[in-house]
Amino acid sequence: MMKGLKKWRLFSLLAALTIFLSGCGEEYLSTLTPAGQVGRDQFNLLLLASAIMTFVVIVVVIIYVLALVKFRRKKVGENVIPKQVEGSHTLEVIWTVIPILLLIVLAVPTVIYTYKHADVAAMDHVDADGNKTAVTVNVTAKLYWWEFEYPDLGVVTAQELVVPTGEKVYFNLKAADVKHSFWIPAAGGKMDTNVENVNQFYLEFDKESAGLKDGVFYGKCAELCGPSHALMDFKVKTLNRDDFNAWVEAAKTTEAVADGELATQGEEIFNTSCIACHATSAAGTAGGVGPNLATFGDRNRVAGFMDHTEEDLKNWISDPQKYKPGNLMPQPKQLNNGEEFSEEQLDALAEYLMGLSIEK
Repeated sequence: MMKGLKKWRLFSLLAALTIFLSGCGEEYLSTLTPAGQVGRDQFNLLLLASAIMTFVVIVVVIIYVLALVKFRRKKVGENVIPKQVEGSHTLEVIWTVIPILLLIVLAVPTVIYTYKHADVAAMDHVDADGNKTAVTVNVTAKLYWWEFEYPDLGVVTAQELVVPTGEKVYFNLKAADVKHSFWIPAAGGKMDTNVENVNQFYLEFDKESAGLKDGVFYGKCAELCGPSHALMDFKVKTLNRDDFNAWVEAAKTTEAVADGELATQGEEIFNTSCIACHATSAAGTAGGVGPNLATFGDRNRVAGFMDHTEEDLKNWISDPQKYKPGNLMPQPKQLNNGEEFSEEQLDALAEYLMGLSIEK
């Protein structure tokens, strides 16, 4: 008796936890609050699959309870054996046909959406002047950061993807080192980035991200790729078409200019220590050793996951392996003539990097 009560208590606890956890999804990160048509299509498939599973569970529970009530020993006696249905053709047909029908109900929309979301033919459409009509982004996953190139627009950024709303955005996905997986939970399902081939798909975003908690959607690597896999985050900023066009123009024309004496000192240190790996202009080509820093001052995180403060930036520069084990950024002694950066040098670098912006 007590054992049975414990099982029901556990069931009640799990039910309560389910209700509480249903409120944990955030709009900028949750698959349960889709931000575009692709996400909605996949969410509807999730609802359909859940409904089918729920239906099966309910039917099985009802049959189980009816059998317990109808044939309990207190009612029919100790020595009564219920009528056996072994070899019943009717039942065999029923429990064969019903699962097949349920699978068909789930398979048809799944196949339709799979082919729909894999259709990237519009990526190559051009207007009367020969210009591409859709935004295409070449995504390169690296240990442990993301590079975003807009090949038709002449813009390269890192760690923060900027896309227009209300239209399909196409992606060419590849990896520079090991297998990663590109995932923006609120926008759609994950897609692997491989070293040996390019994967393609598209996403759509309904609303501007400015109204979200951090002003961005969150993206992640969804493939175990090394010791800092869990820290391989990126952010997605969605803008209306006019604002996106303005951002592209600013990205192509804005030059990095140090503002103030301290920032000028930081620029000098940067040009002798960091420039070999990091670009400070968003106008150019992809393939940098380190992330492009042209938009560093516009980001909301340092290294993808640390607070966007000068203190955290200095901590990151001082010991990148401490915060992201396995990343390829050199230690300070390798950049500063065999010596650690002094506090004054770190202050200058932080001042300069925080001033790199194309939005301000």
